[in-house]
Amino acid sequence: MYILFISEYDGTLTAELKFLNNLLRKFLIWKYKHISERQFVYFLSILVGLLAGLGTVLLKNFTHFIQEVLEGKIIKDYQTTFYFIFPVIGLFIVHFIVKYVVKRKIHHGIPSTLFSISKRNGIIERYKIYASIITAPITVGFGGSVGLQGPAVSTGAAIGSNIAQLFHMNTKIRMLLIGCASAGAMASMFKAPIAAIIFAIEIFSLDIAFASLVPLLLASVSAVVTSYFFLGTDVLFSFEIQDDFKINDILFYVVLGLATGVVSVYFSKIYFKIIVFFKKIKNSFLKIIIGGFAIGAMLYFIPPLYGEGYGIINNLLHGDHIAAIGNAPFVNNFLDNIWVIIALLFGITVFKAIAMTITFSAGGVGGIFIPTLVMGSALGNACAKIINNIGLGFNVSESNFTLIGMTGLMAGVLHAPLTAIFLIAEITGGYELFVPLMLVAAISFAFTRYFISHSIYTIELAKRGELITHNKDKNVLMMLDIEKVIETNFVSLTPDMFLGQMLHEAVAKSSRNNFPVVNDKSEFLGVILLDDIRGIMFEEKLYNKVTVASLMHNAPDIIYFEKDSIEKIMKKFKSTDAWNLPVIKDGKYLGFISRSRLLTAYRRKLIEVTV
Repeated sequence: MYILFISEYDGTLTAELKFLNNLLRKFLIWKYKHISERQFVYFLSILVGLLAGLGTVLLKNFTHFIQEVLEGKIIKDYQTTFYFIFPVIGLFIVHFIVKYVVKRKIHHGIPSTLFSISKRNGIIERYKIYASIITAPITVGFGGSVGLQGPAVSTGAAIGSNIAQLFHMNTKIRMLLIGCASAGAMASMFKAPIAAIIFAIEIFSLDIAFASLVPLLLASVSAVVTSYFFLGTDVLFSFEIQDDFKINDILFYVVLGLATGVVSVYFSKIYFKIIVFFKKIKNSFLKIIIGGFAIGAMLYFIPPLYGEGYGIINNLLHGDHIAAIGNAPFVNNFLDNIWVIIALLFGITVFKAIAMTITFSAGGVGGIFIPTLVMGSALGNACAKIINNIGLGFNVSESNFTLIGMTGLMAGVLHAPLTAIFLIAEITGGYELFVPLMLVAAISFAFTRYFISHSIYTIELAKRGELITHNKDKNVLMMLDIEKVIETNFVSLTPDMFLGQMLHEAVAKSSRNNFPVVNDKSEFLGVILLDDIRGIMFEEKLYNKVTVASLMHNAPDIIYFEKDSIEKIMKKFKSTDAWNLPVIKDGKYLGFISRSRLLTAYRRKLIEVTV
């Protein structure tokens, strides 16, 4: 890593960086002599946890500073008037930072991290350490209806990856440190170390072995300590369970589970529809204007959509639905009607997903984690109010339904039921509600999974066959680089060549038994094997009579570079029983992949990531 730094500078800094590079080299030599690899991994996991926690603290504080300036000191009395313009300003600022400061596209935190794990051996660019710290607070602070958890994970993962690269750790440890950093970011954000570990295991498909569990514990605890040191004992949700779970309410929790499942499906569907709509708009400024004013309009009519939305959750947990709804125009005179309150809560549930997705689509940076919790809290509270006010004499706990609604929606949208259960239980002390937490999470997850096979985080990766899972064999296959197994030392033929010309210009000069046939545009037409011409290659009378076109035949199958995953390629070899298959890229012949070379690459990668 320092070597890379050196190449970016010249002059007086070069000597300083060379000194640091030399110091690092001496440290590594000392480390190899005196510290075991396991001990060093424990040390790195603590370091990664501390830095990930620090990154999360910076994200929080920067966001709160912007919100304090906009909401408190400058336009305290005119805030709602500026709802139309705030998001536009924020999106324009983020756009210029991305274009002129970062100079690279900032992808969504968790999906981009998963992609780096599956296709880049855990290599994450250095700019991702600071990119989200700068842009996400501006997005949220100016009214973008997104969360900070995704950017925190992206920052932490980049820290973990680059520290692993700095100390020349292998692929397995590099991926472990990414998981440690992600757990640290989660633990620091919510002060929930157990849920953070489960999150890293569930989302990033980490191996649940002792060798990985201890580093995760160390990283999670160190991140929480960092958060306590800088932020004190404040927690996101200051609430203690007041109402016990009643077995008589079990059917109502089943209904809540189904409701959260339905909304989870809606969330995913509307997310991708809005994304597709904005992709059709090619002009970045037009995206910002349309998206910014759309968000502004929603914020004006539904003020709780502003920013992350922790206020909604805390107010609903404490039974203050008036404060949760905020100063919404045109309805202040109707807030004594409980059905108006219920309608507004459903409005928050519906439009939070829309506002969040538009923020992303227009160029904002943030995460979906917190918006999911906000939607779940509003939905759960609304369901409880309906049950209590339909006139049938039922009385369920609104605060419990608020909590469990958050669990259900998180389980459905993120496809992470265990994370949802333990997060809500840990941050609220609601372990007495484990039964309804598990019930609602299971129903919501199963319902959503039936209609949508993957979460928002993973669906695009799954479509491309790049999703990391708990299946080690599939993971190893995904990590293989297809370009590194393509062989190009095959002599190409043209269809108009005669047998004699083929023998002199191709067979005599080639060490391979396969001869691809291409046209003048390098498009693959067919293949000739040495066995195809073995019986006639010494008959000179055929040298000027038989053409390549008459001898060639179709390949058993074709590998498409842009579409075929390594797993699919393996299946093609199995179904055709071929030893070599041609590769097509952008419609052009590229080379061949051999079964033996592919298996060799697989064995090497398996050793690399498991040993």
